[in-house]
Parts: sequence; structure tokens; C-alpha cells
Amino acid sequence: MDEEDAQHHQGSPELFMFLASTVHDMKNSIGVLNGTLENLMATAPASSELPGYEQLGQMLYQTKRLNDNLIQLLALYKDVGKPGYPFDPAACRISELVEQVAGQARTLLHSRGITLDLDFPQDAIWTMDEDLIIGVLVHAINNAIRYTRDRLRLAVRVDGDYLELRVEDNGAGFPPSLLEAGASAMNSQRSAVNFLNNSSGLGLYFSSEVAKMHKYRQRSGAIALENGGALGGGCFVLRLP
Repeated sequence: MDEEDAQHHQGSPELFMFLASTVHDMKNSIGVLNGTLENLMATAPASSELPGYEQLGQMLYQTKRLNDNLIQLLALYKDVGKPGYPFDPAACRISELVEQVAGQARTLLHSRGITLDLDFPQDAIWTMDEDLIIGVLVHAINNAIRYTRDRLRLAVRVDGDYLELRVEDNGAGFPPSLLEAGASAMNSQRSAVNFLNNSSGLGLYFSSEVAKMHKYRQRSGAIALENGGALGGGCFVLRLP
């Protein structure tokens, strides 16, 4: 990009508004498609009795991935993690958080024959931006569907001064490139994540920024990718102070 192009790029706020509006409209359309597919699948007979049920499940999975990406792009456009970004932490009951996440994933998991195990303290309450954290966990589950064999685990526990939320699978584990992407996503520089070479870069960066928005005294939230966990596969870990 030469100097003239750079000046034109910087001087075109109407272009950014147009692109943001377009992404928003796309997100809304895909959201309608998501809802339609989920309703069709929720009211259908057992998958073995409905021709094309598996294909509907694949369509739902892909539309959820698109919806996740568009939501994250809009959030980054609005400078997620910056002082002006809408951030609304409040006391949240963990049992209700887990139920909302599981509810959003239930139809897709059922279509794939994947069992979701839930492990969380029934009476725990933690301060967080519930909508943002639900978005991060739902994205982590949608991503884990690509790697698991037939089981996922959403586990929450209080670990000292932190709340640890884990999405684990029983697949072969993350390849080294994704483990490196997870480490890069925790870097404060946006350029540390290569969005072109790693399809998970956008989601990891967004999740890391949401985690870091959660602060208490001198502590901040963080994410990590690991292998192992209770199911022996890949683990997405979110820690909130």
C-alpha cells in the first residue's frame, strides 16, 4: 500500500461504516438460517428416520461457524477490549451460564451424535460479562466439534482467585500449530495472530481480548489451549479473575 492509498484508506470512514453494516446484515440473515435449521431438526423424527438429517446437521454447523466469525468481526470493528467498547460485568450464576451455553449447542451436538458432559459448582456466582463469555464458550464448543470423536465436556471450577472454564474433547488433541496459535492469541499485539494461515486465529484473538477485559485488582483473564484434560483430547481454557 503506497502513501496515497494509505491516506485514502484512513480517510474513508463511510467505507468502514458500509462494511460494518453489511457484515451486520449478513449476520442477521445467517442468524435466521440458523434458527430455521434448528427448528427443522428439533421437530424432526430420529435422525435415522429422516433422509438428509446428517446434511442438515452439517449445514447448521457451517452456518454457526459463519455466524461466530461475523460476530467476532463486528466486535473487532468496534474495538473489543478498548475503553469505549460496551462491557457490562455483573454477578452471574454459573448454573444458568452453563445451561445457556449447553442450550445453544444442544441441537448441533445431537445432530453429530456428540455427548456433552457438564461439570460445574451448582451454587457458584462470579462477576463477568455474561453475553461475551457465552459467546466465547459457544465458539469453543463449535470449534471442538471439528476435533472430537463423540464426547465434549464443559467444566467450570473455582481455582483460588480465578474461575476456570474448560471445553474439552476426546479427539486426538490439538496439532502443534494450533497450540502455537493459542499462545500467540495471548500476545497484546494484534499482528501476532496470522489470520490468513490459521483459521482459528480470529476466534482465539477475540476470546483472548474478551478474557483480558475481565480484571480484578492486579489480575486479568486469559485463555490457553492444551492437550489432555479429563477426556484426553484438546482443551480450551478460559480463566477469569
